[in-house]
Amino acid sequence: MEFYPQKLDDYIVAHTQDENEILAELNRETYAKILTPRMLSGHLQGQALRMFSHMIQPKRILEIGTYTGYSALCLADGLTEDGKLHTIDINEELAEMINRYIDKSGLSNKIVTHIGNAVEIIPNLNETFDVVFIDADKENYPNYFDLTIDKVRKGGFIIADNVLWSGKVIEEVDPKDEETQAILRYNDKVHNDPRVENVLLPIRDGLMVCRKL
Repeated sequence: MEFYPQKLDDYIVAHTQDENEILAELNRETYAKILTPRMLSGHLQGQALRMFSHMIQPKRILEIGTYTGYSALCLADGLTEDGKLHTIDINEELAEMINRYIDKSGLSNKIVTHIGNAVEIIPNLNETFDVVFIDADKENYPNYFDLTIDKVRKGGFIIADNVLWSGKVIEEVDPKDEETQAILRYNDKVHNDPRVENVLLPIRDGLMVCRKL
């Protein structure tokens, strides 16, 4: 995910709004205690998501892939006063940590957590979303798009993380590499879908942002 020289990356981060104390604490605890901490959205991407949310001022957000809750806290920061963010993760072992930081943030009245298989949970969410953020198992990215596109309002957004997949999207793909193949399918699917317009941003590991027409 190192697409810029380290000095340039340091400059970008240094000139980006600081994460608040709760996000910084969550960042530290994730890196200290969780097996794959690089899955965390982190400072730069987190502030980008927070900025997007404040620009859109969503009433309803769906996040697919909570991990330890960093991106959920960033996205929820821009919700309307009566807004709600639904976040789904399959790993029940992270639930205590997620809920602890949601409580610390003071956003427990705005964030609804779901533990389980997103493919099964999404069809049962009777909501119209302004923003969907996809950051879960890569093999299901195309399925998540299909499951959410009709739940997104006209003018709403679907944002997907890891769409550059550490640069593997421009390399020869191993036939056994199902994750990279799924990312490639997702990128092509979004780019060729007449229901949306899209831009791929080289933020961290790549954000595909699409707007429903």
